[in-house]
Amino acid sequence: MSEKCKICNKAVSTANKPFCSKRCADVDLHRWLSGGYVVPGRDGEDMSDIVANGAANENEPET
Repeated sequence: MSEKCKICNKAVSTANKPFCSKRCADVDLHRWLSGGYVVPGRDGEDMSDIVANGAANENEPET
């Protein structure tokens, strides 16, 4: 069974994997950049909390 393009369901091209073409890769990129895809976050946490926690974690020594 061959892998299908995530955008148009045609057979995947090795050069453009996981897409069939540069066009489908660009369509996917546009969806990410325009907010078409969203990675879920934790409820009640805004960007300032994330930045503050990230900065605090950078100062901790690695174990």
